[in-house]
Amino acid sequence: MNDYMKALHRRFFREPDFTEMEKDIENARQKVRDCLDREQRRILMHLVDTQNLLREETSVASFMAGFKLAWGIARELETDGLYSFEQEEAQRSSRQDELGEEA
Repeated sequence: MNDYMKALHRRFFREPDFTEMEKDIENARQKVRDCLDREQRRILMHLVDTQNLLREETSVASFMAGFKLAWGIARELETDGLYSFEQEEAQRSSRQDELGEEA
């Protein structure tokens, strides 16, 4: 199911536009990078890569949680019977008719 959810995520998730924040992050990363030696740069890149992976995994997990919530709500509604305005109006009218006959 995890593969299916990832496929749904790829199909329906739209990344918000964070262009300005991404520019700020990249500028800060470049400034820090310029102050580091080769080994420290490697560590910085590992940090950035891991952060990006975490962001993607969090996005998929959030999508899956929302999907499962919606699925659960749909199942609960089916169990209780789907809401119908017309049916509610007919029941209300029927109750009023019954009250009118009793009087």
